[in-house]
Amino acid sequence: MKPKIATIIVLIAFTFPVSLHAHGVRGKMGKGGIVVIAEYTTGEPMSYAKVVITAPDKKIPFQIGRTDRNGRFCFFPDVPGHWVAVVSDEMGHRLQVTVPVEKHMKLQSTPQQKEGFFGGMSVLHRALMGLSLIFGTTGIIMWRMAKKRQKNYPSNNKIRDVLN
Repeated sequence: MKPKIATIIVLIAFTFPVSLHAHGVRGKMGKGGIVVIAEYTTGEPMSYAKVVITAPDKKIPFQIGRTDRNGRFCFFPDVPGHWVAVVSDEMGHRLQVTVPVEKHMKLQSTPQQKEGFFGGMSVLHRALMGLSLIFGTTGIIMWRMAKKRQKNYPSNNKIRDVLN
């Protein structure tokens, strides 16, 4: 009885991966936001400079990051007021920009490719995957049961020996 339970537990463990109980991820493309462009007086971009964004009347930074290679940094404010963006190349150059925001900026997004256990799969593919898991598990269980029954019957070699 114990080997049967162990076999079932192992089958369940391999049939349903751990990620099935976890959450997946997905991406979205957004429109809008505020872009801070930092450059030196020569016109050269402040590439990969440190950026600290602070919300109105807050002391803790809202967002911290780095500019891209073109000196751009984008953020999405969530409250109206005067936001402060401080850009520093950490070599002595520092830029501080005050950004007035009049109303809530809502992220307008378009869904992108999903990732995770069932990421990007259509309903048909998910149904086929579910059916294949059910039939595969059933097949393995039936095979184990047939193997167990086979032990109760004499092997073909013993029958041949008796007949000869």
